[in-house]
Amino acid sequence: MKERPILFNAPMVRAILEGQKTVTRRALKMPHGLWETSATGELVPIPVNCPYGQPGDRLWVRETYQVSNKYDAVKPCDLDYDRGISTYYAAGGSRSKGSSSEYEDYDDVRVPDWVGKIRPSIFMPRAACRILLEVTTVRVERLQDITEEQARAEGITDGGCNNCGNHEPCGCECPAPSAVDSFVHLWNSTGGDWDENPWVWVIEFKRVTPP
Repeated sequence: MKERPILFNAPMVRAILEGQKTVTRRALKMPHGLWETSATGELVPIPVNCPYGQPGDRLWVRETYQVSNKYDAVKPCDLDYDRGISTYYAAGGSRSKGSSSEYEDYDDVRVPDWVGKIRPSIFMPRAACRILLEVTTVRVERLQDITEEQARAEGITDGGCNNCGNHEPCGCECPAPSAVDSFVHLWNSTGGDWDENPWVWVIEFKRVTPP
């Protein structure tokens, strides 16, 4: 079993904590080394050597966070979490290593007075992680193959316009609202391009005992 880091923004972290998000799609970077010819004659990637692991492997979530302002000058790699440093998360909630209630306050989005500068998720050390996921399924597919059920498993709770992201009717003259529409807006808002219909890794996961 291997562990790998994975980044999620605050809304997706909340969706994981609330049990609404159980899958993530990540663009497959070209070129991918292993391909096979499908029944239609198209070259398709083979779902091996996924950078996010294989079933049974684990992903520890990196998210935007803060620690006490007295550590603002200390680099993330130099923080000694064994000394009980408290961590506040942009998705809400805080924890101190060893606290029996460290995972009970994630729905509290009030920023405590003691927090210091915002630290980007990419710099979160493993010791500050509060969410551990186990990979259950890995596959590759075209982005636009996503279904309504899978869009909801991505953390989408209700349909929204794929132009503006608002709940419909919104005035954009879109079809009936769907979770897929909301996912389209989410994908594009994070730098992706739905219209390109790229190959994506589809990583399904379950949350396991916190680290």
